[in-house]
Amino acid sequence: MPPTVSVRLTPHLHRFFPNLEGRDLRVQGATVAEVLAAIEALAPGFGFYICDERGRLRTHVNIFVGKQMVRDRRALSDAVAENDTVSILQALSGG
Repeated sequence: MPPTVSVRLTPHLHRFFPNLEGRDLRVQGATVAEVLAAIEALAPGFGFYICDERGRLRTHVNIFVGKQMVRDRRALSDAVAENDTVSILQALSGG
């Protein structure tokens, strides 16, 4: 059985996916890609908002497993372990 992890999202992401707001978001997945797929099942469109059409992490999105930024931005193959916290951060830019 894949590990269960906690997921933290920046408040900005809740604006686009309000059904995730205020939830203790816990999903199963052995890799960051699997965690994103599990979130996609809860909030359709989330995966494409975070990743491009090739499944690569978008430029202004960072994901951390614990305090470590993911290394594999292309396949999102970084492993996650039971009770890890995965943080998904979207940088905001503009003037």
